Amino acid sequence: MRKKKGIAVVVPAALLVAASVAQPAAWAAPAEPLAAAAPGDPGDGQGNGDAGTGGGRPPGPQAPGQQAPGGQAPGGQDGQEQGGQGQDGQGQDGQGQNQGGQGQQQGGQDQGQGQNQGQGQNQGQGQNQGQGQQQGVVPGPNADDFVPIAQAPRRAQPRAGRNGSRGTFVSRCGTNQNNHHNPDNFIVAPGVQNGAQHTHDYVGNLSTDGQSTDESLAAAGTTCARGDKSTYFWPVMRDRAQQDDSPTAAQSTADGNLGRIVRPAQARMEFRGNARSRVVAMPRFLRIITGDAKAGTNGTANARALWTCSGQENRAFTDKYPLCPGDSQVTRILEFPSCWDGQNTDSANHRTHVVFPDQAGACPPGTRAIPQLRMTLRYDLPNRAEAFAVDSFPEQAHDPVTDHADFANVMPDNLMRTVVNCINSGRNCS
Repeated sequence: MRKKKGIAVVVPAALLVAASVAQPAAWAAPAEPLAAAAPGDPGDGQGNGDAGTGGGRPPGPQAPGQQAPGGQAPGGQDGQEQGGQGQDGQGQDGQGQNQGGQGQQQGGQDQGQGQNQGQGQNQGQGQNQGQGQQQGVVPGPNADDFVPIAQAPRRAQPRAGRNGSRGTFVSRCGTNQNNHHNPDNFIVAPGVQNGAQHTHDYVGNLSTDGQSTDESLAAAGTTCARGDKSTYFWPVMRDRAQQDDSPTAAQSTADGNLGRIVRPAQARMEFRGNARSRVVAMPRFLRIITGDAKAGTNGTANARALWTCSGQENRAFTDKYPLCPGDSQVTRILEFPSCWDGQNTDSANHRTHVVFPDQAGACPPGTRAIPQLRMTLRYDLPNRAEAFAVDSFPEQAHDPVTDHADFANVMPDNLMRTVVNCINSGRNCS
């Protein structure tokens, strides 16, 4: 299998020069869960596996210069495009137009076309033994996917303007102590069991699965404080030298995701302001995605991964895993788009209704700034190459560039007003 030539992509972050939230518990300690409605049975929906690209790992990601400044180019997250990469989903790459440098693009997330039938078990020390895995699984990651954090490029941070909003609000949701996991994605593969072909960690809403609807989410309990029933989710990390002891081990092995799931040591769900303007409230049930779970084959136009180490967040990789010194923790930063079209809670490609600001932090014409969600996830992982990996689609070889996350806003309206007021007044709240 050919090794790819890595690149380092500097991804601009929305500004907020703000002090850390005063309450340490905002990082990890969950509120007492509310009484939860039982999650719906995933049912017997048609599978959503990716048809795969086959063969070895594809050519390396596109150069950063091919991406619109601060925006997103055409292409989806987890399987909305074909683009010469095989049957990856529901659409064709290049259907959208990059608008005004803001990158309003076509493409979705987590959709494939066929159910994974494998039923194997994780064999031994995190190594693929070839038993029970579906056709199309590409081995990975490779040793050259792991690089010391000192070699990562510095992150660009736009400066706040006079009219910028500098406050923050942290929703205290815990670290998934209740082991809420599944390989579904109700945003882009509604009603489909194993629609993501990789396992997600969930915090917040207790009922989230492939069957979730606005009504089921509103009726459920939550791990978050202050009645925040929003759902926050991302692909799990795994220690590849340990045995997968989760209830979904057989399915994960069949999809090429091997090793013990590692829960974040810390998880911070932080809402931030805009460098150039005040923010307005998110509508309830707004759905947002970030990153591209098929960036290993699609290229980096929609890649938003930031891999870094605790204490060294001024440096980050997009397409490499960091090797962190000493007691420093592997850290994932997942920043969401924050310029809303003012009308829609979703769009056909799950992207064009909310886009990223430009490199100066300004939202494009016709959009308005909403609180920007930034997830920061820290992990205690072995400090050596090939020891850990993020879950991925079978053909994506656990490429770090595929990191991504999802969010649906189910905050009560009064809590969203509090979030907006904290951010616009420059306060740090939780």
